[in-house]
Amino acid sequence: MERVAITGLGLVTSIGIGRADFWSALTAGRSGISRVESFDPSAYSAELGGEVRGFDPDPYIRRQSGEQMGRASRLAIAAARLALDDARLVLSPEDAAEHGVVMGTTSGEPRLIEQYNDTRQAEDSSALTPEFFPQYPCQVIPARIARELELRGPSLTIPTACAAGAVAIGYGCDLLRSGRTKMMLCGGADAFSRITYMGFARLGAIAPERCRPFDRNREGMIPGEGAAVLVLERLSDAQARGAKIYAETLGYGVRGDAHHMTAGHPEGRGAVAAMRAALRGSGVEPDEVDYVSAHGTGTRSNDRMESVALHELLGERAARVPISSIKSMLGHTMGAASAIEAAACCLALDTGVIAPTINFEEPDPECPVDCVPNQARQAGPKIVLNNAYAFGGVNASLCLRRYEEPSA
Repeated sequence: MERVAITGLGLVTSIGIGRADFWSALTAGRSGISRVESFDPSAYSAELGGEVRGFDPDPYIRRQSGEQMGRASRLAIAAARLALDDARLVLSPEDAAEHGVVMGTTSGEPRLIEQYNDTRQAEDSSALTPEFFPQYPCQVIPARIARELELRGPSLTIPTACAAGAVAIGYGCDLLRSGRTKMMLCGGADAFSRITYMGFARLGAIAPERCRPFDRNREGMIPGEGAAVLVLERLSDAQARGAKIYAETLGYGVRGDAHHMTAGHPEGRGAVAAMRAALRGSGVEPDEVDYVSAHGTGTRSNDRMESVALHELLGERAARVPISSIKSMLGHTMGAASAIEAAACCLALDTGVIAPTINFEEPDPECPVDCVPNQARQAGPKIVLNNAYAFGGVNASLCLRRYEEPSA
């Protein structure tokens, strides 16, 4: 089977734009969470968010009008260009039909719905021009990337909510292994919005002060925004051009809980099944896993469920294998989350450093895991799992491996 390499990482996050700034902030334990500025949050019980401040899309959007697209598309295009630049990959027009894009998202372009509603309430239809409506459907996110970069291969949206980024990467790997493509841009993007914020606020899920996954006194998640795009190539092609290889994608698993619309199964059945499927497809045994990037939202139910699932998979090793959540710094970036976390896994494999779970103060007996509290750790992982769970009972797990240079 064709091996698949990850050769470029493009990130637009609340803690940094671009691979270097993102990784520096992440390993330093820097938080990108502060009071929401894109709208007035005073009507809600919580007022915090992980917004990308000072983002200028103009340097990245060169073939289209940035004013005629939503914020998630702008974030996604920026991440895609950053990924290609990081990969030092110049796309050939002759191969355009074998270059594709798969992007995950939760909400697509929700700010356009908000704009539509605001316009209707103001009884001013002049802003609703024919150009407005085609900006909204979620498939415009990969389509915008494809148009911007002149990709003529598959262009797909994975709408599996907060598991979408990981599924997009897995599916991109499938396309490469099947021989249908030579290069794939895969990841996720979601923009901060009142719609998302209100939904989680109504559920009582937003933490009032800090996101602190696996802590005994955790109080909830914090919404965020961002985008991540990873460059996936056939390993043989990456080696032939002398590319920097961050990691290899081995396999992924997607399974359903069939339990509840917003809560995972209390015994983590879907989560365990997804991890086992990812390992089985990768030819990896559970005792080979030496780091897990947790979904780790900071809600009481998610973190307990995830801990139960990890103990079911790893047995007594679950208390010793490092299991951290970068949502403690970024907030929950929805469909972008597991793509951003996959990039963090690639950097952990490449540098040997594991990002911390910040804001951790008191262990929870219901979450007996090593969450890499507060400080990054030099650990040298070789096999990692990147886990993601979503409303509707979707569970995804992506297995990555450190790339080893072939011996002479």
